[in-house]
Amino acid sequence: MPTNTAAWLTGRYADLTVGPAPYTAPGATDIVIRNRALAVNPLDTIKQSTGDFMYRWLPYPVVLGEDVAGEVVEVGSAVTRFQVGDRVLAYAVGMEKGRDHRAEGGFQHYTVAREQLAAPLPAGLSFEEAVVLPLGISTAASALFQRDQLGLRHPSRAPEPTGQVVVVWGGATSVGSNAIQLARAAGYEVLTTASPHNHERMRRLGASLAFDYASPTAVSDIVAALSGRTVAGVLAVGTGSAEPGVAIAAATGAKRVAMASPSVSFADIHGVNGKFLRVMGRLVAGNVALQARCLAHGIRATFVWGSSLMTNEVGPMLWADYLPSALADGRHQLAPAAELMGVGLEQVQPALDALRRGVSARKLVVSL
Repeated sequence: MPTNTAAWLTGRYADLTVGPAPYTAPGATDIVIRNRALAVNPLDTIKQSTGDFMYRWLPYPVVLGEDVAGEVVEVGSAVTRFQVGDRVLAYAVGMEKGRDHRAEGGFQHYTVAREQLAAPLPAGLSFEEAVVLPLGISTAASALFQRDQLGLRHPSRAPEPTGQVVVVWGGATSVGSNAIQLARAAGYEVLTTASPHNHERMRRLGASLAFDYASPTAVSDIVAALSGRTVAGVLAVGTGSAEPGVAIAAATGAKRVAMASPSVSFADIHGVNGKFLRVMGRLVAGNVALQARCLAHGIRATFVWGSSLMTNEVGPMLWADYLPSALADGRHQLAPAAELMGVGLEQVQPALDALRRGVSARKLVVSL
């Protein structure tokens, strides 16, 4: 049996500690991946910084991490899509309720992953390039296509234009970069926001127009550009994105807003203290005001949970139907670009620290 090692979160607010971990055999519909690259996400930093405020169900010690890429070393008895030796990327769901919070975490050498949340990796793509995708593209797909979110038409290889527009506020983020491409693959025109130096990259991903999210006229400029158009929905990504997203929906007649980020930042929070309480107060007050505005305009604004696609048709649509062929023929770009933080599990904590300080249009990756 292989020898495993993990970067453990051993308690509330603790730094990750690298140490031995059990190797777990796959269930019937699982695969075991020998991870060659990992990526870090804001969910990991929030759990580490706020203790049990989020993911209260997680025990200590626990293995965090959602984005993995590597080689299949073992398959479950009912697995049909993969065999030992396959190169794959996968969405690790060990942080979710009802899962194995250690075996299915990403920050270790061997991760148990669900067959339905994995895709083959074409030979021309490196593990470090591909590992930027899993959580970001899963969250984007959940927001765009789930019936309880924007409920858009699904992507296809040659989509017919719908004549409708999707607004993605926060296009340079991991979720936003994938949402632009998925919406375009479903036949929608996309308008997005990003810093000006990222506008050309947004157009390469498929956005027809990009606006500076920091401009005081960003909302009115987008509304003007949408005059006479049918807006299928708005996806709000990034701290403070929900408010302008709802404002655009209210002004254009759109009835659905999917929110992928809270209205406040938890980046500087460490423990439950006065600053944490003030942030929470702003969060609650902001959400109350936001929902009141939605109610006045008949808008349904809901938060997106990336792992929700495990329980509906969006999961197999994305991971089995769309992603394998889209990666193989280059229809889906790996975005945002990977920034390698180092080699070895010891580099995961420095990557989390760097993410907490702020990252733009990049995904922080650790090679194994």
